[in-house]
Amino acid sequence: MTATTGSRADKIFDTAPPEVFFILSAAAQYTGAVVAVRLFDDVSPATVAWIRVLSASVFLMAFSWRNVRRAWTRHDLLWVAAFGTATALMNMFFYLAIDRLPLGKGVTIEFIGPITVAALRTRSIRNTWALGCAAIGVLVLGGVELGSEPLGLVFILAASVMWAGYIVMGSRVALADRGVAGLGLGLLFGGILIAPFAAADAGRAFSSLHVILGCALVGLLSNAIGYGIDQTTMRRIPIRRFSVMLALLPVCAAIFGFAFLNQTPSGFDLAGMALVLVGVAIQEREEIDRHPEVAETP
Repeated sequence: MTATTGSRADKIFDTAPPEVFFILSAAAQYTGAVVAVRLFDDVSPATVAWIRVLSASVFLMAFSWRNVRRAWTRHDLLWVAAFGTATALMNMFFYLAIDRLPLGKGVTIEFIGPITVAALRTRSIRNTWALGCAAIGVLVLGGVELGSEPLGLVFILAASVMWAGYIVMGSRVALADRGVAGLGLGLLFGGILIAPFAAADAGRAFSSLHVILGCALVGLLSNAIGYGIDQTTMRRIPIRRFSVMLALLPVCAAIFGFAFLNQTPSGFDLAGMALVLVGVAIQEREEIDRHPEVAETP
């Protein structure tokens, strides 16, 4: 790649609206989720999540090998390991949940984590209204009979807590300005941590080329591309705005559930999507300071 081409790409990333990147990230993540759901007939959700995380780590570290090889301080590695652990657990709990809940409504309930992060960092009246619209929209979208799938609810709430950790720690890792190297190394830590949960099905997974390639595709789409885009976005906007804009994800998940998994949204679901879009649209558009020493960090 020439310097001119590189600078042109950097300019696009710096000037394009963050909403565009959220939609691209969501499209990648939920295309991966649709593939993952179809793999659950072959191996357990935990095993799919494990191979997803490890394969994404390989993709990302190969792509950013120069930054991976740069010296890491102990402090940096602790943040990266914590971020990767939260991300891997979020992936595993999410898959265990959507094995029992519809994709769109599972993502909606999981959004409690980002809403909490946004609420703790909302300071203006306009941002309060934006958060309120997004939160009400998510509640409308999440009209699921909670008593019918208690274990699914437990898993999705656990994923929600991990999603909050993903945002807060992911912002810190992104501001280290190593591209996607921190994400790749973090996923390696996380993949090692969740390995025991996938052990029962690992042999069956690795004996099937179809399963391995499917899980690797999920890792490429959902983690390497989806989370890689998130890292770029986190370097541009504050945690609060990032958290509210994540309300776009339940909308995208509902659309993908309808298009590929025959999960039809109701009129209430459509009303919830509209409220989410209003909340995202009316936020203040402040940008993050790119200098880590003065940026909004956890």
